[in-house]
Amino acid sequence: MLKVSIYGLFQLIMKFRSALFLIALPLLLTQALAAPATTDERFLAARDAVRAGDRSKFERIAPDLQGHDLEAYIEYWRLLLDLNTADPATLKAFLTRYEKSYLAEKLRSDWLKRLGKQQNWSEFDAEYPLLIQPDQELSCYALQSRRLRGDASMLDDALPLWLNLIEPPESCYPVLEALILEKRVLADEVWARIRRQFEANRSPAARYSMNYLPPSQTPEPKVALAVSDSPLSWLVKLPANQVASRRNRELIALAISRIARNDPRMAAEQLSRIESRLQAGEKGWAWSQIGWQAAQRHMSEALEWYRKAGDAPLSDDVAQWKVRAALRDHDWGMVRSTIEKMPSALAEQPVWIYWLGRAYRSGGRVEDANTLFAKIAGQPNFYGNLADEELGWSIVAPPRAAPLTREEIAPIAANPGILRSLALLRVNLRSEGVKEWNWALRGMSDRELLAASDIAQRAGVYDRAIAAADRTKTEHDYSLRYLSPYSEQIRPAAKKQSLDDAWVYGLMRQESRFVTNAKSTVGASGLMQLMPATARWVAKKIGLKDFHQGQVNDTETNVLLGTTYMRLVMESLDNHPVLASAAYNAGPGRARKWRAGRPLEGAIYAETIPFNETRDYVKKVMSNSVYYSTLFDGKPQSIKSRLGIVGARTDVEPKGEELP
Repeated sequence: MLKVSIYGLFQLIMKFRSALFLIALPLLLTQALAAPATTDERFLAARDAVRAGDRSKFERIAPDLQGHDLEAYIEYWRLLLDLNTADPATLKAFLTRYEKSYLAEKLRSDWLKRLGKQQNWSEFDAEYPLLIQPDQELSCYALQSRRLRGDASMLDDALPLWLNLIEPPESCYPVLEALILEKRVLADEVWARIRRQFEANRSPAARYSMNYLPPSQTPEPKVALAVSDSPLSWLVKLPANQVASRRNRELIALAISRIARNDPRMAAEQLSRIESRLQAGEKGWAWSQIGWQAAQRHMSEALEWYRKAGDAPLSDDVAQWKVRAALRDHDWGMVRSTIEKMPSALAEQPVWIYWLGRAYRSGGRVEDANTLFAKIAGQPNFYGNLADEELGWSIVAPPRAAPLTREEIAPIAANPGILRSLALLRVNLRSEGVKEWNWALRGMSDRELLAASDIAQRAGVYDRAIAAADRTKTEHDYSLRYLSPYSEQIRPAAKKQSLDDAWVYGLMRQESRFVTNAKSTVGASGLMQLMPATARWVAKKIGLKDFHQGQVNDTETNVLLGTTYMRLVMESLDNHPVLASAAYNAGPGRARKWRAGRPLEGAIYAETIPFNETRDYVKKVMSNSVYYSTLFDGKPQSIKSRLGIVGARTDVEPKGEELP
């Protein structure tokens, strides 16, 4: 049989430029996702050989893969195996043949890292400008090269890395050390970096940074280790007459920050005992750390401790949690003052634009509030939705873009990056497939993005369809952005459990993007990302006979178990979708614990969830559900009515069996 790649088939079809293309498209997509198993198995075996560094095995397999849809990867892997000895001309030939592709970017990046390690700066400098998205390791090699060429501006470009690069790759250490040698960074900046690393819970990196301090301020290694690993013990044993030095005052502040991570009240007690011996900078930072840790635990003392910090500069994380603590306390004055002091890049995020607008409105500055709301209104996200309602606007899906033509679809369907992505997804190399897809979408117009989304939707690759449709700026198709596949299973199951199908779809879109075999790093599986213990518990609860874990990726079983669990969670949490969404991600016990001692707006509850992942998750689920409801019901929706009011926390434990 003649071996023709999917790309070759597309090229043949393109010659006709007629309705034949659209007739053939489903067939081609099917082939792209269902190549002969034997060749795909050989491809995966070749990948395994490369990972093992087994050149002979790879070369035995490679000839069988001529004409395979992913033959470019075979070429790339061969060059990767030879990278240390490869002729630059051979590498450049590949880069030219696959110019601007994801694989060309990968190979150039791999090659540049080798050149940087070898300090082959002439070759490095020739290739680096051709790289489209350099990572931090390569950016630092480029800075090294500029320094060796005598480029004085290199230090200016390197300076922001000092505070922001908490755990630098190896190539960045010479860059950071250059800042020390050239005295662009002095003791104050070194201590600031160490504090930032302690905030990020990167104490080994912080102890390394202590080596950059002047000798008179450098702690002994055993002291530095005690401060990070046994801070309370070190602090209570510290003689009173040893607090005077800059070194020990800074170490005290660091020790307080470490104690606060486990016990903010104990940290406050220790700081109160010793703060009179500290200077304003050390004392203010230490109190801000206690306030930050208390705010994440929703402790009532959090704002008091933040106030004790005075005007101490706050890092982004610490400042954001100061606002969240103020929101839970309804202290709109502190919300306003804290956001107004944020760096502009942080304050311009939709979340803080919205809450600053709310603070202005609370203080009677209605016009200023509306100006802020207008900046983010219309954005298809949680705070854009809330801003719409503050301005009295309806939340609706935008007009649907004009139908795509075959002339618009054809070149995207023939795009080599799109085809490689679909083929990688076919062989379950999801990470590589997603990267190829995202790379292929770079620079596409709205019409091209919609064509890519349509192609992925036809192929049943729903997550990539959503990823493409999500990127459009002015022309949209929300039926692609908010796909609702498997409706014959999902909507009846939701109805049976008395669940809002828009909320079910909103949660599922966030959980798996409708990838039936999706599996998280912690073991959750399927469309509704069920943990094994949860799946077993629900199966037993509903009397599902002969259930085994392998059934979790079966669409019907997954939806049955997932929607049943959603209903049980809802019933245990006041039938409140915000609480239930938080519980689905982080567990019912945490969702209950995060309530306040008095009723909270649903939006404030969501914004003050301590887990970053869950906070982002809940906001996206709720925004998703608004758009699904708009599409399903064909009328404007209100996110505020969905968020509602979260009831006060009670000390009464739920009766009956605790949900997993």
